[in-house]
Amino acid sequence: MQPSGHRLRDIEHHPLLTENDNYDSASSSSSEPEAADKVWFIRDGCGMVCAIMTWLLVVYADFVVTFVMLLPSKDFWYSVANGVVFNCLLVLALSSHLRTMLTDPVSPCAPGQGVGECHCRLRFCHPGCGRAGATVRKGAVPKGNATKEYMESLQLKPGEVIYKCPKCCCIKPERAHHCSICKRCIRKMDHHCPWVNNCVGEKNQRFFVLFTMYIALSSVHALVLCGLQFISCVRGQWTECSDFSPPVTVILLVFLCLEGLLFFTFTAVMFGSQIHSICSDETEIERLKSEKPTWERRLRWEGMKSVFGGPPSLLWMNPFVGFRFQRLQARPRKGSPEFSV
Repeated sequence: MQPSGHRLRDIEHHPLLTENDNYDSASSSSSEPEAADKVWFIRDGCGMVCAIMTWLLVVYADFVVTFVMLLPSKDFWYSVANGVVFNCLLVLALSSHLRTMLTDPVSPCAPGQGVGECHCRLRFCHPGCGRAGATVRKGAVPKGNATKEYMESLQLKPGEVIYKCPKCCCIKPERAHHCSICKRCIRKMDHHCPWVNNCVGEKNQRFFVLFTMYIALSSVHALVLCGLQFISCVRGQWTECSDFSPPVTVILLVFLCLEGLLFFTFTAVMFGSQIHSICSDETEIERLKSEKPTWERRLRWEGMKSVFGGPPSLLWMNPFVGFRFQRLQARPRKGSPEFSV
């Protein structure tokens, strides 16, 4: 029985943190406003290897398309047009990949509103969340904020129920799930993708959708160019269709075709599943767990506007929207798998 008149539900009956627990809530709270101006990066070995592999495979595709197929071509405008289109797609894809990987997957709170009325409905997860004039950090729910002192400072109404995550000991907001890799609770977490070394959540889902779309388009473009190159080499002389020897040319083209097929299949499926999740306002985790919606759903275009921002426009396709340079000062957080850069 909590003497403050409110209830804190914890499925695993994990007690509230005390001053002797491992989480340093004081230092975490004091550093939260400062973290709002930094870049999010997860220190996960598998994720970093997968992200580097993604970039290397993209660079390989660009090398084969540019130096094996386009530069040796005798048709100048064919080479220029396809080179510009293909490299633009790759730049947009890699930019979307970076934005997905380096963006905190949870939306910022809106200060100046009433208690529990933040536009993201995170409620009491952040220090000063929803309080007028408070400086509210953006990002994943801070670990270790479910202390007795903090609970008493919330001035909750009698009988009000809030939830605490027993794994990261934080006050758990609505539609949040704990990620065992990020070691944080992520609101509207769809899944943790090792290829972008981050969770796909409320704030970076847009960039993940753009990443899968641009990779799928560039894969189709590469497959079409491979088909045309094979036809050109078969009809003419193999020694004239490429600056490389025929065996090397065949090996490079075959590997590019396999890469294009795999990338297109994977990204097309992910793109379709993400669009379905956005239009139905239901994450993949919520669908797998068959969770009944307790929130007001934003269906179809309303969901798309919520994720991509504003009415339909070409800005939806732009991964650079909202980008600003951050302070490049690496500071690993104590007891956390992410860097503040």
